[in-house]
Amino acid sequence: MNIVNTSVDLRAEQQRTLASPRRRYGLLARGLFLFMDLFYGRRRTLSKFKVLEVIARVPYQSWEHVAYIAMTHTYGKPHFARRVFEFVKESRHQQDNEQWHLLILEERVQVKGLRENFLLHRIAPQVVAFAYYHVSWLLYVMRPEWSYALNADFEDHAEHEYMEYVRDNPELESEPFESDFKADYGDYSTTADLFRRIGLDEREHKDESLRRIAQARFA
Repeated sequence: MNIVNTSVDLRAEQQRTLASPRRRYGLLARGLFLFMDLFYGRRRTLSKFKVLEVIARVPYQSWEHVAYIAMTHTYGKPHFARRVFEFVKESRHQQDNEQWHLLILEERVQVKGLRENFLLHRIAPQVVAFAYYHVSWLLYVMRPEWSYALNADFEDHAEHEYMEYVRDNPELESEPFESDFKADYGDYSTTADLFRRIGLDEREHKDESLRRIAQARFA
């Protein structure tokens, strides 16, 4: 079960995002976003968001992988190993949260009967996710804060994209949110609130990565 907090003022959180500048993205993040715009267009669409969510899960998977290796070698120091395990649990939670985003988006694409190109919307995202996983893994092994910074860039981009999508599509305010995943993710009165909540999730993931950067610098 992964139900998010539904008591926050989602409209206020959207305005907070829209009023805040985007991060100064690094070279890798800018390259990824350029690729997305070239292949999927600059317009924000459900299909493009779905590709983002396929990619969004993989940094957490790569960190989890490295952490499990670390636990294999440090279980003789149970207190340290426990801290590593707590990190694994947090990464798993964020990964699961991104997975619910992906499932809900796929459901909406199917309900709306949107036609997608098999190569662009099935094969290409898997290839990009595979490469992004290994980049995130390598950066983490070299210097964890580099991998966290790349993820913060990605999550900041996603946060703004979702909030701007709601702003640019006012009809979402009157579109009821119906989903088989309500019991798992949360029940929202409108689709606009659903996307606001997803955008807020991305901000929370970004903030967690930024917190880890700060921890690494002052460790």
